[in-house]
Amino acid sequence: MFNEDFKTAWQKRFSSEPPSEPFDPLFLRHRSVRDYSDREIPESTIQALVGAAQSAATSSNLQLWSVISIQNPELREQLAVAAADQRQVRSAPWFFAFLADHNRLRIAAQSVGENADGLDYKEFFTMAIIDVALAAERMVCAAESMGLSICYIGAMRNDPARIAELLNLPDGTFCPFGLCVGYPIEDATSDIKPRLAQDAVWFKERYPDGIDLAEYDDRMTAFYESQEMKADVTWSMRSGRRVDNHHLTGREVLKSWLESRGFSKR
Repeated sequence: MFNEDFKTAWQKRFSSEPPSEPFDPLFLRHRSVRDYSDREIPESTIQALVGAAQSAATSSNLQLWSVISIQNPELREQLAVAAADQRQVRSAPWFFAFLADHNRLRIAAQSVGENADGLDYKEFFTMAIIDVALAAERMVCAAESMGLSICYIGAMRNDPARIAELLNLPDGTFCPFGLCVGYPIEDATSDIKPRLAQDAVWFKERYPDGIDLAEYDDRMTAFYESQEMKADVTWSMRSGRRVDNHHLTGREVLKSWLESRGFSKR
């Protein structure tokens, strides 16, 4: 369904001529899909995808992440309500809560007589967030290579206490995001979303003194129009409002909540 060739995908993403084709275009075709067919995905496929996630890089082989698959409709409903009432949490064939996880390493350390007190440093929280993000993205790439589609659910951070309650999370675990996985419906219309021009993210030798975003604002305005979204609000305006300290949707409690769970105390 989503089968753009390398050149087409590149042009949709960056509105520029591509370099010579160095890799499979599926890495450029990524998009968030929220409407899924009822086509079954067997557990053996999920086992393989989790294996791909486990094969991602992990700092010092500590593997500071875990994942919970949630298939129970009632639990899905409660999670959806806690995560901004997003319909795809209810309807995706498979839904996962990815966790930053210190609990397992603490158990391992204590089993051999170590106190694991260092886990409350920000360094180990940072390591766990990197680990879980790398694992999830490796799983996503594997899923997309099979024709599956995905949607990350960052709203799992809107009410971390409720998510922890619903998933029976022990201290030392935190759900930074969820993940929907499924085959898209036949008439899915999700498109490739433009990204910043490379000269706005790829710097050579030093960080530049200034970054020009006007070109990207223009491209995103055209994209908003194509998606029947408000085109009088630029990407810079949308993004600026997202960080104006009034749109945290409950996530302003994360610092104190994470500390209460044993994360980032030092």
